[in-house]
Amino acid sequence: MSQPLPRRGRWRRRLDPPALVALVLGVAGTGYRLLLTLATIPPANSDEATFGLAALHIAAGQERPVFLYGQHYMGVLESYLAAPLLALFGPSWLALRLPLLALYALFLWLIHRLTRRIGSPWFATLIVGLLALGSERVIRDQLTAVGGRPEGKVAVLLMLLVVVGLARGTLRLRRLAVGLFGLLAGVAVWSDWLLLPYVGAATLALLWAARRDLLGWAGALLVAGFALGVAPMIAYYRTAGPGTDPLSVLSQVHDDSDPPLAQRFSGAVLEGVPLATGLCPVNGCSRWLEGFGLLYPALLVIAAVVAVVAYRRATGRAARVAPVVHLALVVGAALTLLSYTRTSVAATDPLANARYLALLHLSLPAVLWPLWQAAVAALQGTTGVFGRLAGTLAAAFLAALAVTASLVTVLFITTGTAASRANERAARELANTLRVSGPHEVYGTYWTCNRLIFNTDEEVACGVLDDELNPGNNRRPAYWDRVAVASRPGYVVETGSRQEQRLRQLLGERADAALLADVDEYRVYHPETPLRPWQ
Repeated sequence: MSQPLPRRGRWRRRLDPPALVALVLGVAGTGYRLLLTLATIPPANSDEATFGLAALHIAAGQERPVFLYGQHYMGVLESYLAAPLLALFGPSWLALRLPLLALYALFLWLIHRLTRRIGSPWFATLIVGLLALGSERVIRDQLTAVGGRPEGKVAVLLMLLVVVGLARGTLRLRRLAVGLFGLLAGVAVWSDWLLLPYVGAATLALLWAARRDLLGWAGALLVAGFALGVAPMIAYYRTAGPGTDPLSVLSQVHDDSDPPLAQRFSGAVLEGVPLATGLCPVNGCSRWLEGFGLLYPALLVIAAVVAVVAYRRATGRAARVAPVVHLALVVGAALTLLSYTRTSVAATDPLANARYLALLHLSLPAVLWPLWQAAVAALQGTTGVFGRLAGTLAAAFLAALAVTASLVTVLFITTGTAASRANERAARELANTLRVSGPHEVYGTYWTCNRLIFNTDEEVACGVLDDELNPGNNRRPAYWDRVAVASRPGYVVETGSRQEQRLRQLLGERADAALLADVDEYRVYHPETPLRPWQ
């Protein structure tokens, strides 16, 4: 453990070997992500640009959005975190992503502290080492501003550390700690509803750890903190009008399609779990890697059984809090996986939607703890023949896990970044071309528009059209309105896309004359007479 040692009248903390190794691994993981952030890898997209535009408006004092433009359920805390940097340096993906990098570093530190408290020092080092690695899917979830998950992980870990501190009596200001727990829970609920399983499980752990405290002022502070955290959401729902209450929003986002259970299970467990945990390339998992996904539910069951047994064997709240936190993490992971398995996107597009399982990283200390215990017991020779066999298999599994995650990370670094750099370069070249030469009011696809607007600091406005050139998903109507009143709007289309084919069909013989620029994978058309086929 870290030990304070006196030196020349001052106290200096000396890191023990496990903590020192964890620090090195954490710095390496953060540095790796910093280099990717500087290179805008993974490339930006219009979802992230929408958070960036919200941050620009916050920085300028124009708006105080509660939810992402065009939605009624995704909080924009990441926009508020980035707003000061955008106010200082203007719109850039670096400024938008630096707060996420800081959240990742804080996440590593917090999960190390929690894992030491509910596990062991070297096991905490292993967890940090695994989380320092990062495939493209993992990096995208950690470094792109698409809402909820980076700040949600930090909030949940802080909540669980409060639970541990309350149970072991190491927190002096117990009432304020409970109030902080409530505030974190409220902010998490506002930020992303995907956090509800973990927030609920952590709250049950708090009720176990501090049930007597909650009968007094601590309980009042818990409620007050939660109310403060969700206050932006409550204020929004009270004033936003009919159809925006939580139940209505849930019914709107619910998909009525019902793919077979086997397809949803395969997409969620066999594909989603390995992808979200960084064991597969972004283009899919091989058969043997899908086996890890198949093992994951079994590991959750084993972790739950081990935690229950440890709870029954321990005496006193201080000794029992570790298995209680393990159970909370298992419950959070199980409910997250179950809720994702119920969705149709788990079956229809598991590769793109594995991001909904990114929170499973929180449960890594609980899921792998039984394997670590078995491996250590076998190494120390404190178990029988069966135990040594089980421990050897557990050690082999942990080693295979680390090697696989390392190989996938190296594969991403060596072969997976070229396409990202080319994509980002094309988007920036398009933005520079339109900024300098115009037109400054254009129509385009969803995945072009908001990214283009952010890249040009709103000098270019873009209205979203679908493939048939009908109005599409315009998250912020102001941009559509600006293009709608333009006397001669342009079109930005991807070369050879259905949108370009439809546009050239409508332009007819004027198509070649209207072609203004070829910019990498994009083409800019600027017809002499305005073309708005939906009118």
